[in-house]
Amino acid sequence: MNRRRWIVAGAGAAVVVLILVGAGLGYYFYEQHQARDIRGSSTIEFVPTETAPTPPPKPRPKPGKPAALTRVDWPMYGYDEQRVRYLPSALRPPFRAQWTFRARHLLEFPPAVAYGRAYIANNPGVLTAVQAATGRASWRYASGRCTAASPAVAGGVVYMAFLNLRRKGTDACNASPGTPGLNGEVVALDARTGKLRWRRVIGPSETSPLVAGSLVYAGDWTGAVYAFDRSTGRTVWTYRTGGEVKGAFARTGRRLFVGSYDHHLYALNARTGALIWRSSSQDRLGGRGTFYSTPAAAYGRVYIGSTDGKVYSFGAGSGEVRWSQSTGGYVYASPAVWKERILVGSYSGTFYALDAATGDIRWKFEADGPISGSASVIGDIVYFSTLKGRTYGLVATTGRRVWSFPDGKYSPVVAGPDRLYLTGYTRLYGMVPS
Repeated sequence: MNRRRWIVAGAGAAVVVLILVGAGLGYYFYEQHQARDIRGSSTIEFVPTETAPTPPPKPRPKPGKPAALTRVDWPMYGYDEQRVRYLPSALRPPFRAQWTFRARHLLEFPPAVAYGRAYIANNPGVLTAVQAATGRASWRYASGRCTAASPAVAGGVVYMAFLNLRRKGTDACNASPGTPGLNGEVVALDARTGKLRWRRVIGPSETSPLVAGSLVYAGDWTGAVYAFDRSTGRTVWTYRTGGEVKGAFARTGRRLFVGSYDHHLYALNARTGALIWRSSSQDRLGGRGTFYSTPAAAYGRVYIGSTDGKVYSFGAGSGEVRWSQSTGGYVYASPAVWKERILVGSYSGTFYALDAATGDIRWKFEADGPISGSASVIGDIVYFSTLKGRTYGLVATTGRRVWSFPDGKYSPVVAGPDRLYLTGYTRLYGMVPS
């Protein structure tokens, strides 16, 4: 009798185990299906007739003042409001360094270039106006804070976001977002003198400001998105996401696109801050990916990288995922957009050119190390750096390597009409064709 009970009990336990194993396998395959790459369509929410960005119009020369001192060459991180990271230009490699500016500390983000100066901040929070012709410093603004962003320049003013205060005897720059008492700020400085125009205290901010119309946009570690009046610094509106906001924003028309560490991409009304839609990265084992990457808006789509190793294309109007493409590693980099190609690097060490409509891989290039920073396209050459400290220049149509330089680690290259600015690990190079 006891033996029979043991047999029945054992059979029952085996059935339970089989059910649990089956459920586990079912969940695994469901998650695998949910996380699959999605191929896009060239007809759904894709507008290939959108015009390419054009260089800023040449200002009217002022008597006794060189044109370069009145011109805005590279206004903000990613070049324009859409953050497409593309400048139509005749500049082509090879290049030689005409001058070198030594920042003495890490330069994680590239400069904005305007009025004959390159405005760049190092990690300890010193923002310097570097003369474009000579590499000498015109002025410096010491914030006393950490920095992980690029400035924006418009209307004779430089806008910059800063992280927490640097505390003696601590590594405060790497303090976690939840550390009590941390704050940051957004400042507006006179582009010619560096004199402070206004300052607003917010949470610690890694957002490279976006200037569009009368507003300046930034975000912070508390999950907040802000729109400030660019003249006075008055807060026009705020919106709070569910996680840290670390990347910069893109804007097209009335929509402002914001990535958050709550796994979501947001479309907000750029004038009011009202939510238009909210979408997310794909579900997967281990949780959804987060968005550090700055979105790029083009062709009726929004393109953004994720920590789940994918590049995503969302419909700008609907928020629907239109395609996703795996890269084999984190995608902290922000996509560059050029002639219906999405150009972006991965921590896997591979640089990709993806079809803007479908997400199909057009070509890929194996670099010498992980790619963390964002690429830029100058003319028909795409430039990016690796964490091994090398900058590459590839033909954007084919991926053929045509140039490299033994410095650069994050987002390396911006440009004006006659000079390339290459951001090395601690140095900024003014480069001209050789």
